[in-house]
Amino acid sequence: MEQLFRDLLEQNKLSCSFAFNEVNQANAALKLNANTSSVGFVYRHVAETMLMFGYFFGMPSDVANTTMGQPDIGQGDDVEATKALLDKGFAMLEQLIENTPAGGWNEPIDTPFFGTVSKAKLFAHILYHNAYHAGQIGLTLKRA
Repeated sequence: MEQLFRDLLEQNKLSCSFAFNEVNQANAALKLNANTSSVGFVYRHVAETMLMFGYFFGMPSDVANTTMGQPDIGQGDDVEATKALLDKGFAMLEQLIENTPAGGWNEPIDTPFFGTVSKAKLFAHILYHNAYHAGQIGLTLKRA
């Protein structure tokens, strides 16, 4: 079971890297239009959210929520700081995989947005969330 979750995480990191690795100081402020968030903001949102999900797995983070439900006022301007948070989020998921026994993936977790779900379902949502926003970043970098 552990190898399955490692494979899922590694594929998510690889798939998202095609967009995430293109984010830099020169393009962080790009937006598709005036009504969308900037590349840097979305990148920061992914990193913060991944770390904040750790709370539900008993792995709380000290990261502050500056993006979820917030307007883009330049929170993603420091691309290097965001990259460090993103790396920390992926490391947290790796630690989660290492510390979860095979049967532990079925443990219920109460969330305010999905209700009670298994640890595996919440893990899957994190990977989806990462990929969803990687797609937004990739589209913005290509079209803006």
